[in-house]
Amino acid sequence: MKKLYLNTGGINTIFTDLENSFEGTLTTDNNDYNVAVSSKWAKGTISGMSFQNKMSYIQFDMIFSDEVTLSIESFHCAPVFFAYCSAGNLKHTFGANGNTTSLKKGQSGIMSNNTTINNVLYFERNKPVKILLIGVPTATFQMDEDADLLSKMSKMFINSGGNYMYVGAQNHKIAEKLIEFDRIPQKGIVKNLLKESILNSIVEIEVLQHSYNYSSLITPILDLATKQIDEIRKISNVNIYEVLTSIGHAGKNFPRFFKEKYQLINKYSQNSLAKTA
Repeated sequence: MKKLYLNTGGINTIFTDLENSFEGTLTTDNNDYNVAVSSKWAKGTISGMSFQNKMSYIQFDMIFSDEVTLSIESFHCAPVFFAYCSAGNLKHTFGANGNTTSLKKGQSGIMSNNTTINNVLYFERNKPVKILLIGVPTATFQMDEDADLLSKMSKMFINSGGNYMYVGAQNHKIAEKLIEFDRIPQKGIVKNLLKESILNSIVEIEVLQHSYNYSSLITPILDLATKQIDEIRKISNVNIYEVLTSIGHAGKNFPRFFKEKYQLINKYSQNSLAKTA
């Protein structure tokens, strides 16, 4: 068995550690990180990025020729992790001696840990595995308008006594979003905005489906998410010369102006979520 350890920090620190631990090659493109792994004991890719609101994701698409454990240091930002298994099987424990929970293909998991105990992931050998982890910090989230969402997440998914773990079948709406996430054809900033929007909607659906009035609220949330994603995709057809002409001498403010002009500010639909209060 191969034992690996991952220290916490910024996304760059995390992926540098992953590159070293998995003996891979790290590349970055518009803050999109990718570790290509082709060693004697592991093959595949590890990808991820961190967004402006500090939500982040890591996706493992791997196959191992040896059993592997990855011990992840506890985060100070008290994140809630949403895990989705598209292939294979993943086992998890809080600490090396904690109870084992399995996450299988077609299942989703939610976990949080407000202690100093590590999250330990166990990968089986000779079985392809594809796992998406979405991390949403509850202690250092940057956007005040998401206070209501974070309050709901804290109440639902954080156990004041220590650890929280939930595993269940994937919501079919989330399964559709995961497929959409893997099939984004756009590149650069458009791809990043689409990723953020899709992951935001996945987190919203998780919060809603654990609320008492899920069925009455899921449709407007999905309609809003679809509209936002459609707006982002319009960038692919934008006349860049027209945009630059309208900007004039925006200079350093180009990314902010671009998002505002084409209504691409990515944020959670807090107004809809507030209805669950």
